[in-house]
Amino acid sequence: MAETTWMRTGRFGGEVAVLSIFEDGAPRVWQILTRQIVEGWKACGAFEWLALGYLATTSVLFGIFAQNLAHPLRLLGAQAFVATIVLTLCRVQARSAARAEAQGVSLSSNWWHFWRHWYPHLFFLFCFEELGHLMRLVTPHWQDGKLIALDYWMNGVHPSLWLEQFATPFRNDAMQLVYFTYFTYLLIVGGVLYIRKEWRAYWSVMTYSMAGYMIGYFIAMFFPIESPWFSMAGWWKGPLEGGPFTAMMAFIEHYGRVRGAAFPSAHVTGATAALWGAWKYRRWLFWVMLPFYVGMCTSTIWGRYHYVADVYAGVLTGTLGYAIGTWIMTRRAAITTVPDADNA
Repeated sequence: MAETTWMRTGRFGGEVAVLSIFEDGAPRVWQILTRQIVEGWKACGAFEWLALGYLATTSVLFGIFAQNLAHPLRLLGAQAFVATIVLTLCRVQARSAARAEAQGVSLSSNWWHFWRHWYPHLFFLFCFEELGHLMRLVTPHWQDGKLIALDYWMNGVHPSLWLEQFATPFRNDAMQLVYFTYFTYLLIVGGVLYIRKEWRAYWSVMTYSMAGYMIGYFIAMFFPIESPWFSMAGWWKGPLEGGPFTAMMAFIEHYGRVRGAAFPSAHVTGATAALWGAWKYRRWLFWVMLPFYVGMCTSTIWGRYHYVADVYAGVLTGTLGYAIGTWIMTRRAAITTVPDADNA
């Protein structure tokens, strides 16, 4: 005789029935595993809806276009591993929060609370590095020629080549510095909101970012762009010489560069989503960040990382991420991590 369990959870403004069916004689380990997955899903919020949805969708694409991947099973295994970590972390933190509410805050509850809120940054890094294996998942050939022509049509020049006339070691270093500021935008906005314990605002900004990134990543899989650094190599008079910030970015690019994923610019997408978060929740921070943001967008062209079209597309995808994330955060159970989660 089968045992049927219905669990009601608020998702996207409605009730979703989660059905677990355990046949007599089914291995107990399967029952335990299923129960843990259901419990983990119940502890997820809007960010996880998008993050796990991204992993699920890309996994389906791996199956459809497996012939274009060198190691599809490894990629599927990595996806499953990351999804398991996310669900486990959500489940453990939810239990820890419940104990803290009943028994008082402890070192353990603070530990899990911290990682529950800050793991998205590691998730973004995983998705970006994984993208390096997916650049020709759907379309087998690089499409840079189209953007080189588009840039020339829009500007009358090849922007990266035109800017080379203004290059000096000092200017190059200054541009590399503002380019580096990209890595701090989400950390700063999230950090301010985290310190202020504004959990709904915090998770809203993370959700804006996830929505923007996933749109950009899916575009990159279907329309692979290398970037001027690769496609226009040999067009320049010489490398961009500079000082310590140029050396630092060269180090980061050497060990973290993804060949491709240039359109839309993930840098601009992420920075735009974070900037929208600052506009909505800390207007003064928006105005502080805005000059660096403009400089960062310019530096992507100066440093030969992107075409102008990449920047425009990054602004658009980051803004779409903000719009989609704002809508998702109005759904029931969009944030479930702390007892006072509805505080804005």
